Amino acid sequence: MAPRTDVPLTRRRPRLLALLGSEVNLGDVLFRSVAALFGLSIVLVLGAMAMEMWIAARPSIAHSGWRFIVGRDWDPVRDSFGALPFIYGTLVSSILALCIAVPISLGVAVFLTELAPPWLRSPVSFLVELLAAVPSVIYGLWGIFALAPFLRNHAEPFLGETLGFLPLFRGPHQGFGMLAGGIILAIMITPTISSVSREVLRAVPDTLREGAFALGSTRWEALRYAILPYARSGIVGAIILGLGRALGETMAITMVIGNRADISVSLFAPGYTMASVIANEFTEATGDIHLGALAEIGLLLFALTLILNIVARALVWRVGRPPEGARA
Repeated sequence: MAPRTDVPLTRRRPRLLALLGSEVNLGDVLFRSVAALFGLSIVLVLGAMAMEMWIAARPSIAHSGWRFIVGRDWDPVRDSFGALPFIYGTLVSSILALCIAVPISLGVAVFLTELAPPWLRSPVSFLVELLAAVPSVIYGLWGIFALAPFLRNHAEPFLGETLGFLPLFRGPHQGFGMLAGGIILAIMITPTISSVSREVLRAVPDTLREGAFALGSTRWEALRYAILPYARSGIVGAIILGLGRALGETMAITMVIGNRADISVSLFAPGYTMASVIANEFTEATGDIHLGALAEIGLLLFALTLILNIVARALVWRVGRPPEGARA
């Protein structure tokens, strides 16, 4: 007897009668529930972290209030705490690192995808990715024994003589300071930005390149007017990933930035970051207010990272939108 062919194949799968009267596949329900549980777990973990830091920071919040964010004094002996120097040091060092790392990273990505011969592409890619595997303490030691002496004896005197009319390059030449911290962070985030940018550029369709060359464009014109605009959304995402790495870095920058809670325009002056002060003082903090102040700095760093990621998402979405009047 021949099998019936008029029976829908969907009737052979197990089904569950939903509460609303419609039939729902049991496997789909299970898959959606598990996926929703995994997604919800991330939100719960982030919420638990924020709540725990908020509870730990309550003594400092009750003691200092909003003065904690705008205050510049940090004196555990007198229970006087202000986080502004640490916020300033974190933002300035991260922005300085981006200013150094982004051009280098994009240059490396463009070279590896558009210019490098095949025999050179793999070794250089391996070396770039190897930088990401180096422990941060190794970067810190290199900064102490190599970078800081070079900056103190050569780079900072040169910058002071040539660009000393700018406030950024004034002050004593110490080697340890905001400039050293920014350079260390730039070296550490370069592999992240370059690797992601390289993959983004590799994803650009070859037809786009061929069309640009067919119209008579040079390699530079094709890169500028066709390839980079197509990949700009992914490149912005790569830069934001690098910024997130720079904001949260602790060990390497702690070893070279100078660790002085002060706000100075000069890049030669020592500074302090939010992650560094937590790492340096948490084990020595005994008072509830001191511990609460460190927890509040962690809460501010958490909020700062969250806000930057939200802004980055909005920026990626805005940059990635097609122009008005263009076809989606």
